[in-house]
Amino acid sequence: MDKMSRNFIPLVLCLVLTFVFIITAGESSYAASAKEINVSVDVALERFYKQVQGSREFIHAAKGLLVMPNVKKAGFFIGGQYGEGALRIGGKTVAYYNLISGSYGLTFGAQAMDIIIVFMTDEALKQFRASEGWEAGVDGNVALITVGAGKRIDTTTTRDPIVGFVFDVKGLMLDVSLKGAKFTKLDK
Repeated sequence: MDKMSRNFIPLVLCLVLTFVFIITAGESSYAASAKEINVSVDVALERFYKQVQGSREFIHAAKGLLVMPNVKKAGFFIGGQYGEGALRIGGKTVAYYNLISGSYGLTFGAQAMDIIIVFMTDEALKQFRASEGWEAGVDGNVALITVGAGKRIDTTTTRDPIVGFVFDVKGLMLDVSLKGAKFTKLDK
């Protein structure tokens, strides 16, 4: 490896870390108010209902749902993801959460997306609410379903206790997942 390559790698790493820090810290320093989060959640749910056939019935059968609208993810080898949303039970907001994750490897690009995590059993919902920081794949396995316009879902084909939906993805990135995503309750 020549001298220029050795100097270039730390520079790129520094730029990526700065970029990820700005996205994640910048978002958290502009924490949305409870009212702003609720409005964003309502808009995301309406998009979900319009884009996915059977979604109203599916959501109605749920014990609770965590709606994370407009989650931002960006990276160049090292990436970060941040969003804020609300936990709803019986159609009412009961708590607010943020999502933070980091990744490394084949991570290129930036995107925004809506995420809905549906708790189909009382036990899964209880475990989520009792956690100090719930991590997808560690504290609960999430059956992730990426949906597009015209797709149909129903409770007879999806029997997992926790189901995650990623939809309305804007931008370009090689990875759409919840791997390593940590959800922490906010004081609002």
